[in-house]
Amino acid sequence: MMLMRLICLFFVCFYLFAGDESALAKDAERSPNVVLIMCDDMGWSDIGCYGGEVDTPNLNQLAAEGMRFTQFYNNAKCTTTRASIVTGLYPRRDKGGLLRTNMVTIGEAMKLAGYSTALSGKWHLGSQKEAHPYHRGFDEFYGLLDGCCNFFDPSMPDPPYKGGKVRKFGERDQLITSFPENFYTTDAFTDHAVECVQKFAKSDSPFLLHVTYTAPHYPLHAKPEDIAKYRGKYKAMGGWLKMREQRWQRIQDMGLATDSWQLSEEDKRSYDWETANHDHEDLRMSVYAAMIDSMDQNIGRLRTALEQAGVADNTLILFLSDNGGCAEEPGGRGPEIIPGPKDHYAAVGPAWGWAQNTPFKKHKSHSCEGGILTPCIAWWPGRVPAGEITRQPAHIIDIMPTLLELAGGEYPTTYEGHDILPVEGKSMLPILLGEHREPHAQLAWEWAGNRALREGDWKVVWQKDVKEWELYNLGEDRCETTNLAASHPELTRRLSEAWIAWAERTGLNTQTKRKKAS
Repeated sequence: MMLMRLICLFFVCFYLFAGDESALAKDAERSPNVVLIMCDDMGWSDIGCYGGEVDTPNLNQLAAEGMRFTQFYNNAKCTTTRASIVTGLYPRRDKGGLLRTNMVTIGEAMKLAGYSTALSGKWHLGSQKEAHPYHRGFDEFYGLLDGCCNFFDPSMPDPPYKGGKVRKFGERDQLITSFPENFYTTDAFTDHAVECVQKFAKSDSPFLLHVTYTAPHYPLHAKPEDIAKYRGKYKAMGGWLKMREQRWQRIQDMGLATDSWQLSEEDKRSYDWETANHDHEDLRMSVYAAMIDSMDQNIGRLRTALEQAGVADNTLILFLSDNGGCAEEPGGRGPEIIPGPKDHYAAVGPAWGWAQNTPFKKHKSHSCEGGILTPCIAWWPGRVPAGEITRQPAHIIDIMPTLLELAGGEYPTTYEGHDILPVEGKSMLPILLGEHREPHAQLAWEWAGNRALREGDWKVVWQKDVKEWELYNLGEDRCETTNLAASHPELTRRLSEAWIAWAERTGLNTQTKRKKAS
């Protein structure tokens, strides 16, 4: 808090010295607006500024003018990541759902700090009143209450092999059940976000805008003109292994990788490019790339809206993904499941989904780095150092306390008559300002039997298909290529037992939580 007051005092003095005592001094005293953008199931190296070949000029510009993280963590899964980003807590899954009355949301906490709040996009934390975004702190809500939907027509039910579910889509607390002919979710979410910027910019209060794109989560749906930009590119490239090699080279050339990074081994679920259907595989990855391309175009629209409203210079933009690239393949990979049009429900599959996380191991749902790392960009003109690459670890539980410190707010101990769980994240404002932050003593993860705990550079990992604790030194082996559990059995045991203690503390209900290190 003292740090933010000093920053504000500096800018007030600067503007007064410049002679514009009214408008500029008032702007300097005002807390920054926040635009928190999260995409869905996007790999660590998909966007251009993280080594990808997808055309993302707007995100690349944010990175060039801001900061990139190399060790920013999520929870490896859509729901648990969203629970943590809006509460500042590790997910609780023992009972009562991921969002409960003993938790306060980022919308509620920022409203207490005087902010207007809005959410445009995917929620995925419940549609009942006690968990609905419009009733949990967001003045405006437009988007998807479920986990995924048809991009061109969210009223279309899922295919039978996905259960035939009809997804819930709404505005404020009203459901929307029909959509215009030219509808596309990525555009629609941005339309709403732009409207919120225009509305909030007219107010004297700052705003929090949480934009949660469903792109590039399956089903693979994109506009023909965006797909055409990439059609044939991945076939000519020679498949996922060649794509991975090219990305790895760019990652090194950009300075994202250090000497402790080494390209990890091929994932066992990846299959042989030579025997694959090249045209179909090319189309799968081309549509996926087109979905990211479209998202980047819309992020450009959103940034233009901030500039036109005159609020860009006092706005912090954060961009991240909810988990690593997705290797799920609902419906299989047959060429009859055509990526692109709304009548089909395709996915990229395990080979592309793993390679999207170059150079790391595994993918969504796993606690290896490929599942839990996200590309993260921070942009705030004049505050976040331009062109910075930070190697300090941070986690999505840190976003809530960071934004509250920026807002001059406090995390409440009670809210609407309920005692609130203490926040578990810690502010990363020093990192954003180019300073050192004391890292978390430990960080932990779990999803579907995959587990991990990190302490300093040491990390233990339990993969449900391996069924024993592995140990890695991330300071010397950033990409988890050498398991050191056999040579450090006591450290492996201590850290695995620390994971068990964390699981019990957070109410994780698993039959194997008492299992000791072997």
